[in-house]
Parts: sequence; structure tokens; C-alpha cells
Amino acid sequence: MMAMIVQNQHNYFSTQATQSLEFRVKALKKLHSAIKEYEPEILAAVKQDLNKPELEAYMSEVGPTLEEIRFAIKHLPGWMQTKTVKTPLLCFPGKSYVVPEPYGVAAIFSAWNYPFVLCFKPLVGAIAAGNCAIIKPSELTPASSAVIAKLIADTFDPDYITVVEGGIEESTELLHQKLDYIFFTGSVKVGKIIMRAAAEQLTPITLELGGKSPCIVTPSANIKLAAKRVASGKFFNAGQTCIAPDYLLVHEQIKEVFLRQLAEEIAGFFPKGDYSNLPRIINESNYDRLLGLMAGEKVIWGGDHDRDRLFIAPTLLDDISWDAPIMQEEIFGPILPVLTYHDLDSAIAAINEHPKPLACYLFTTSAQEEEKVLSQVSFGGGCINDTMMHYISPYLGFGGVGNSGIGSYHGKHSFDTFTHYKGVLRKSNWYDPDMRYHPYSEAKFKAVKRVLK
Repeated sequence: MMAMIVQNQHNYFSTQATQSLEFRVKALKKLHSAIKEYEPEILAAVKQDLNKPELEAYMSEVGPTLEEIRFAIKHLPGWMQTKTVKTPLLCFPGKSYVVPEPYGVAAIFSAWNYPFVLCFKPLVGAIAAGNCAIIKPSELTPASSAVIAKLIADTFDPDYITVVEGGIEESTELLHQKLDYIFFTGSVKVGKIIMRAAAEQLTPITLELGGKSPCIVTPSANIKLAAKRVASGKFFNAGQTCIAPDYLLVHEQIKEVFLRQLAEEIAGFFPKGDYSNLPRIINESNYDRLLGLMAGEKVIWGGDHDRDRLFIAPTLLDDISWDAPIMQEEIFGPILPVLTYHDLDSAIAAINEHPKPLACYLFTTSAQEEEKVLSQVSFGGGCINDTMMHYISPYLGFGGVGNSGIGSYHGKHSFDTFTHYKGVLRKSNWYDPDMRYHPYSEAKFKAVKRVLK
């Protein structure tokens, strides 16, 4: 069955139907219309799977996807153009240019924490670049997976774009097919499995992973605004976000006042302890894992939990050491450990002793502190004086580095990800310099050295 799905897409791609600008724009517009039509079902599915409130679901799932499509349609004519580049003297007379071409059949493996946007944002790039696509949503969000499958089936020929539902067995079977590109969003552990499978067939990949993203607050920061933005980024989607601040590094000079302000902001987000708009933890396994990570630690805010509702309140942990269990893995939940630093150099050194994070956040009004962190800490992307908002910009490539991922997407970067740039040299026939041909001579050697130096 899976082999037939993939082969049918290869056959469709070979017709070159997806190559034209008109086809790609029409497909993007169809996707845009379908998402608008299915918006109530999308929001309901995300509510069912994760208890996401409507505003949060639209802001993180539907709205960014529609904006991504709009941006791609606007810029696609320019992206698709063949670009002329310079031609070196040794290739004279000739003309050099770069031709963008689609890879072919792309598989998109999505994650459960943002089940729609993590399917459709990569899909926009695949469509814009002229590929066929097979989407594999997460089995952990079954309601969302079902709506995605229905939306795609009602909108596109399955030989062009289709959805494969299921779990590990279906994902494994799809990975064993001959694919032209693999785009994966998920954990580091599964990312390594994807990479091994891709290596077997030398399939190019993008891995959008995660890691422990630090959030540094310096004495020069705007305390109130920093606290509000840290709380917003950390507890959005109950912390189940790959770029959520994973841990807080606060300077000892401002720690007490900052934590007091942070607690005040959290209380303001959920007045009278009403957490009805806080998404739930995805499943019992992750719920138990999160409780295990905070066991024995000093809770200074929150800590309430209910297994029947898969609920964990926004929680702050103080006096955390780098060796604590919660600092050994990505948290992916509404728990924020707080560490104290004495000087920025020591904070940077501590961050750099760990794998490169997907995001890094710095709250400061000092240009020197900003320059120091940006130049000395390697990370996928991030913000100065905010959290997570870099994700929404179509002009900023989104992706990791090292352990946090390979490749990037969003906006033009999505088109680039699903595009092979073919370099071509067109030579003229009117002149053919002799220096490259046998028999070689001292004169030819000197002539080559004059050109290549």
C-alpha cells in the first residue's frame, strides 16, 4: 500500500504537472481556501486533542499558516526565476546561471504539539517548490490528524498530495520507501532514527528538533516587561513548544525582584487560579515524566497537578543546579527551573557546556551584553527582549544547529529547503582556448597559473 502511494506520486511528478508557476499558485490558493473552510473543524480538533483555547489555536495554528501561504504566493514568481551569476575567466566565453528545481516526492513528518501548523507550513514550501508531498501527522493528536486527512483528501489529488495516518508502523514503512526529500519535526531521539533511515537511501533531510533553550535576564533588563514575555513564551501551549524558554538564568542582583514580578505576571494570566484555558499535557507518559523531573525540587510557584485531567499548573522551581534531573533533558511542559548567575561570562560558559539549543533568549538593554551573547553562544534562532516571536517572521529562517536540528524553513527558506538549485554553465562555440587540452606544455602551465591564482 505505502509503496503504491509513493510510486503513484513519483509517476505524477514525472508528468511535470507541478512545475509551472500557475499550477503552484493554484495549489496554494486551494490550500488557503480549504483551511478557511475547515477553520471551525481545525479549532475544534485542537481543542479536543490538547484543550487549546480558540484564540491560542488560531494564533499558533491557523493564522501563521494562512500568512505563510499569502507570503509564498506573493513572492513565488521571483523565487522561481532562473538567476544569472558571474562566470570566471577560465570558463570564458560562457554564461552561468542557477535553475531552481523541485526534488520530487517529499515526506513531511509532523509533531503533535502544533499538529496543524507543523504539517502545513512545510507543505507550503513543498508546494511552492513544485514537489508532490506525503504528510504523516502525529498519532498522538488523532482528532487533528483526522481533520488534516479529510482536508487534504477533499482538496488535492492523492497522487499529488496525500496524508498517511497511523503510528510507528506506518512511519517506518514510509521511511523505507524511495523518497526524494524528508522533512521531520520532533524529538532528537526520533530525529536520529529518521536520519539513519535517510542515510540508507541518501535522501536529503531537514530535521526540526529541540533542546534546552536558555533565557538570560540581565540587571539592565526591563523587569516587568521581561517577566511578562518570559511567562507568555514559557506557558503558551502549556510549555509544549520546542522553542519555549526551557530554563531561566537570572543575575543574582535582580533575582528576587524578577521572580516576584514573574509570579505576579503568571497570576495575572490565570486570575483566581482559573486554568481552564491552559492546554493539557499530551498524554499520561509525558505527565508522569514531567512530575518525575520536578520531584524533590523547590517549588516557589504553582506545582498543582491532576493526572485525571493531565493538568500541571505553571510552575517555578528555584535553587536548581546544573546537575539536577530537570536540567538533563528538554522539559516540554509548564515547568520553569530558575538558575542564578554571577556574571555573564560564567552564564555563557555554562550554556556552552551543553548541546546547542534551538533557541536562546536574552533580556537586556546593553548593546555590549547583546553582542557578547550573540557572538559567543551558538543557537538556532532567538530574540532579544522577547521570547518565541522570531518564529512568526517569514524573513527569518527557522531551524536548529547541531543537536537542535539541520536546515531551516519559513518564507523563502521553505522554498529553498524543498528546492535543488541546479548550476549550469552554457559555453559558446565561437572561441575555444587551447590551454585545457593535451598535449600539455610549459606555456599552457604558465597561462593556467596566470588565470588560477
